[in-house]
Amino acid sequence: MRWRREYLRLTYGAGAYRDYESIVAEAAVAAGLTADAVGELDKRWHELSPCPGAADIVAGLAQRCKVAVVTNCSVRLGRQAAELVYGDFDVVMTAEEAGYYKPRREPYAKTLTALGTDPKRTLFVAGSAADVPGASALGMPVYWHNRVGLPATDDAKPRYHERTLDRLREIA
Repeated sequence: MRWRREYLRLTYGAGAYRDYESIVAEAAVAAGLTADAVGELDKRWHELSPCPGAADIVAGLAQRCKVAVVTNCSVRLGRQAAELVYGDFDVVMTAEEAGYYKPRREPYAKTLTALGTDPKRTLFVAGSAADVPGASALGMPVYWHNRVGLPATDDAKPRYHERTLDRLREIA
């Protein structure tokens, strides 16, 4: 968690995109980990597991609407991670392609443009509290999948706040 908190601090404060892997390495050192940890993460990236039920839910949604991913990863790692969940997203938008990290507006806006959809008709499924105001600022309703029960920030006001992805089957 120390590594993740430091990584989030660095990406949220990055401004224009800078190399994702460098930020991950900086965060590891700041969290007291060795450079070996970064190499191991990269080497084992393909072993990441999606949230329980995510693959089935995304596959079901894809039969009814367009589905996309907006990630703070590099193109290489973002595409690999998306593939682990579902192999046929309509759009996979990375911070590298958008030129900025979330929660800035650019990654969300570029995704909406690529999808050709209206923000008000586009449900954004957030994995962190910081995504809530970022996506909401463009007019998207937000479903915050708060799996571990993190506290909301003052500006995190999602339309849906759930511990699992299950309710997506009903509302999307």
